[in-house]
Amino acid sequence: MTSELFSPLTLRSGQVLRNRIAKAAMEENMADDGQLPGGRLLSLYRRWAAGGTGLLITGNVMVHAEALTGPAGVVLDEHAPLRPFADWAAAAKSGGGAVWMQINHPGRQVASDMPGVVWGPTDIGVSLGRHSGRFGRPTAMTPQQIQETVTRYAVTARRAEEAGFDGVEIHAAHGYLLSQFLSPLVNRRTDRWGGSPENRARMLLDVVRAVRAAVSPSFAVAVKLNSADFQRGGFGADDARQVIGMLEPLGVDLVELSGGSYESPAMTGRPADDRTRAREAYFLDLAEDLVRTSPLPLMLTGGITRRATAERVLTSGVSVLGMGTALAVTPDLPERWRQGHEADRPMRPVTWSDKALASAAGMAQVRHQMRRLARGRATRPGTHPAIALASEFRRQRRALRSYRAWLAGPRPTRP
Repeated sequence: MTSELFSPLTLRSGQVLRNRIAKAAMEENMADDGQLPGGRLLSLYRRWAAGGTGLLITGNVMVHAEALTGPAGVVLDEHAPLRPFADWAAAAKSGGGAVWMQINHPGRQVASDMPGVVWGPTDIGVSLGRHSGRFGRPTAMTPQQIQETVTRYAVTARRAEEAGFDGVEIHAAHGYLLSQFLSPLVNRRTDRWGGSPENRARMLLDVVRAVRAAVSPSFAVAVKLNSADFQRGGFGADDARQVIGMLEPLGVDLVELSGGSYESPAMTGRPADDRTRAREAYFLDLAEDLVRTSPLPLMLTGGITRRATAERVLTSGVSVLGMGTALAVTPDLPERWRQGHEADRPMRPVTWSDKALASAAGMAQVRHQMRRLARGRATRPGTHPAIALASEFRRQRRALRSYRAWLAGPRPTRP
C-alpha cells in the first residue's frame, strides 16, 4: 500500500526523511554507569530502527549534569566520552532512518530528592496539590546562569553531531526549562527575559541561534513546542503561533507540537482543564489551526495509534506524525501499516482519578514496555499500572544512589 505516510520529506537543511513517521521522544531512564548510553539503549533503538520509521528521536538527553529529569537520565556535556553516543547513533541508524537527539534541561521539574540544582525563570514551584512536595523548590536563574545554560545546549548539540547523530530537537515543551520561560504563569521576571512574548521567548531563541551556529548546515535542528500548556492563563495557541514565527528565520527545520506539563499532563491525554478528549491525536484541533499560518513544517505527537488517524493528521497539513506509546508497545508498527496491518492490542488504560498519579503510572507502563524491548522480549501491554509504577519506584531508588555517587565524584576530561 502506498500513501503520503511513506513519501519522503526534504527539510530546509537538506536532510531527507525517508517517510513521515517519527518515533517521538520518550524518556527511557536507562542510562548506564556514568549517565551514559549502554547496551540496553542500543538494543532498544535497534528494535525501533528495524520497525520502519523515517526518524527516531531519542528520549531527552540532559545538557547539565547537575539538573536531570530523573536519576537514570543520559548526560552529554563537555566531559562525557563520545564513544557510547557514537554507538547509540549507529544502532539507531541501523535500519536506514535518521536519528535526532532530543536535548533538554528540566528547570524546576526536578524531584525533591535529587541532588544538584533546581532552577527556573522565577522561584515559583510546581503545583500538584498534595503531590507538590515531590518537586524541589526552584531558585530564579541569574543572567549568567541563563547564558551558561544556552552555551550548554550548543555544546551538547555540537557533540551530538560529532557522535554521528543527524540532528537535535530542542525540548521547549512539557513544562521543562525553556517551556517555563515561555509560560506567563511561571515566568514572572521583570527583566529582558520576562513580560512580553518576545522576552519570554528570548532564551529559546538564543538557544536555537547558539545551536545552529555550533553545528553544520546539513545537521537538522528542530524544536518541540507546546501547542498549549492546558492551564488557564498559560501559554496558548496564539503564543505558539508567535513563537513559530520567531523561529522561522533561525534555520529551524521542524517544529513538533505537543502539549501539557507535569501540572497538566495533556501529553498523556489528561489535561488539568479537560480541554482535550482522551482520544487519538490529542492536539490535532490546535495543530490544524496552527498549520494554516506556520512558515515551518510541523510534526504532531500525542495519542496516534491507528493508520487511519495517521492519514487524517497528514491530510490536515501536518508534515510528520510522531508516535510514542504506540511504538513502545508495537515497535514495528510503521512496517505493519505498510503491509496493511494494525497493532495487536493497545496498552492498558489508566483510569485513576488522581491525574498526577495516573500520569506517572502511564509513563511507568511505557518504560516497562521499553525495558522488555531492550531485553529482546515481547511487550506486555496488559501490565497493571500499579505494578509498573511500583517497579518504577524501586528502579528510581537504585538509580538515585548511583547518580548521587557519580555526581559527587570527579568528572574526567573528555577524550
